[in-house]
Amino acid sequence: MKVVIIGGVAGGAGAAARLRRNDENAQIIMLERNGFISFANCGLPYYLGDVITERKELVLMTPEHFHARFNVDVRVMHEVLSVDTAAKTVTVHNRLTDEQYTESYDKLIVAPGAGPIRPPFSGMDPAKVFTLRNLEDTFRIKDYMTAQKPCDVAIVGGGYIGLEMAENMVNAGHRVHIIEAASHVITTLDADMAHILHNRIRAAGVDLRLGEKVVGFQDGGVALESGEIVPSNMTILSIGVRPETKFLQSSGIALGARGEILVDEQLRTSAPDVFALGDAVAVTNIVSGKKQTIALASPANKQARIVADVVCGKPARYTGAQGTAIAKVFGAVVGVTGLGEDYLCANGTACAKSITISASNASYYPGADMMFVKLIFDPQTGRLFGGQIVGGKGVDKRTDVLAVAIRAKMNVFDLQELELAYAPPFSSAKDPVNMAGYAAGNIVEGTFRPFFAEALDGLDDSSVLVDVRTDEEFAQGHIPGAIHCELEKMRGQLDMLPKDKELIIYCRVGLRGYVAERLLEQKGYKVRNLAGGWLYYEQMMQDRDRRDV
Repeated sequence: MKVVIIGGVAGGAGAAARLRRNDENAQIIMLERNGFISFANCGLPYYLGDVITERKELVLMTPEHFHARFNVDVRVMHEVLSVDTAAKTVTVHNRLTDEQYTESYDKLIVAPGAGPIRPPFSGMDPAKVFTLRNLEDTFRIKDYMTAQKPCDVAIVGGGYIGLEMAENMVNAGHRVHIIEAASHVITTLDADMAHILHNRIRAAGVDLRLGEKVVGFQDGGVALESGEIVPSNMTILSIGVRPETKFLQSSGIALGARGEILVDEQLRTSAPDVFALGDAVAVTNIVSGKKQTIALASPANKQARIVADVVCGKPARYTGAQGTAIAKVFGAVVGVTGLGEDYLCANGTACAKSITISASNASYYPGADMMFVKLIFDPQTGRLFGGQIVGGKGVDKRTDVLAVAIRAKMNVFDLQELELAYAPPFSSAKDPVNMAGYAAGNIVEGTFRPFFAEALDGLDDSSVLVDVRTDEEFAQGHIPGAIHCELEKMRGQLDMLPKDKELIIYCRVGLRGYVAERLLEQKGYKVRNLAGGWLYYEQMMQDRDRRDV
C-alpha cells in the first residue's frame, strides 16, 4: 500500500506515525510545502516573548529523525499543486529545485491546515506586516524585532493567537495596541465573560481598541475606520484563518462554502481512497450537531490517529468536536468548551445561564484565585451546552471537567454529583464545578431567579436594589440607589423592604444573595438575585468605564 500525505505538521505527521505503527510494510510519503515538520506551532508566540529561548526547542522532530524512526519518505519544501482523483496522482512542485513531478497513490491523506487571513489593506508594507502560522513566519518576526527594535506593535485581531502575541510582545518590551472589530475579545467567549479579560489586558498597559475596523496603513501606523491612526512600527494580523484548499478546487473532492473539506465520520472525502483531517475539514459539533471547522491541535491529532486506522481497515470513526480551548492572557486564564450563549441565541436555541464565582482552593488556605464560571444549559432539562471560565490557577482543571461533562451529555444536576479531588491546597469540599451545578440546577428548578448585571441599565421604579453585605462592605462601594439591608439583620428589618416591588438582591458573589432570596420569597416578596454579585458588577463597570475614556 502506497500512502501519500499532504501536510507534515500535527495532523499529517501524526497520521504518518500511526500508519507506520499499524503497517510496517506500507510505503508512506509525506509532502510538506515548508521547511519544517512536526513543530510546536502552539508555542510560537512564547518564543517571540522569550519564554522559549532556543529555536531548537520549537522543532519537535526533524525530517531526518522522523525518517529514521518511522521509515517515512519525508519531503519538505514540496508543495502539492493539484490532485487528480481519477488518475490517483498528485502534482508536486519541488520548491528547492523549482521542478514539478507527479506522484501516484493508493490512499491519499490531505492535511493542509488553515492559513491566516491577510486582507489587501491599502498602504500595507509587507516588510512590516506579519502573520503567524509556521516556523518561517516566527523567525521572520523575531529577526525583524531584533534588527528594527519596534517601539509600537499593533495586533489586528483579539482571538487566542492575537492575545497570546500581545502578551508576549509586552514581555519583549514593546508598546502594544490590540485592534478588534468585534465588541469583545475571543469570539467563542460570551461578551459577559470578556469583561474580566478586558480589564486584565488594559491593566498590563495595552491599548485595547474594541469595535474598531482597520481600513489600511498610513502615516506610520494602522488607519481605522473612525479616522484615527494607531501608531505601529510592526503589525501582526491575527484576524482568523481559512482552509488552505485552493489546490483541491478542480480535484473532484467536495468542498464547503469557505473551502473546507467535507468528510464523513471516518474522515473520508467524496473521492474514493482520499481522506482529510485537521483545520481544513468540516466536522460535527457534538453540541449543535452542525458541521464546522475547528482549528485546534487536539482534534487534529485525534483525527490523525483515526484516519490512519481507517486506512488500515479498522472500524474507527470520529464522533465530533466541541471546541475546547484555553489560553493565558496577562496573568488570567480563560477556558472555553462547548457552545456559548451568544452563539445559541443567534441560532435560535433556547438556553439559560448561570454565573458563579468560586475560589480555586479552600478559602482558608492561602493563595486562592477567584474564578468566574459560566454555564450555558437547556432551561427545561438542564443539559449542559457549554462552559466558560475566567480566573487564575485551577481554570484548566475545571474546564476539562466541563469538557468531559459535555462529551458525556451530562446535565447540570450531574455536575452536582461529581466527586472531584479535594484537599485545601487544590479545591474546596464543594468544588467550583459542583457550585456551578448547584446554581444552575436551582435555576432549572425555579428556586433561584437570576438577574444579570447587564440588565441594570433597564431597571425602573418597579424594582428596588438591595445590598445584603456587611456595613463595611457597603461603605467601601455599592451599586448606586441600593438599599442596605444586611443578611444577618434582615429578619428584623423586613419592614424597610417594599412588597409591591421586585427586589434585586446582591452580595459579594451571589451566595448570601441566594440565602436572602430564599428567605424573602418565603415571606411573600418578589425577589431576584444578581448573578456573580458585586465582584462581577465591578468587573463589568470597570470595563465600561475604561471603554469610555
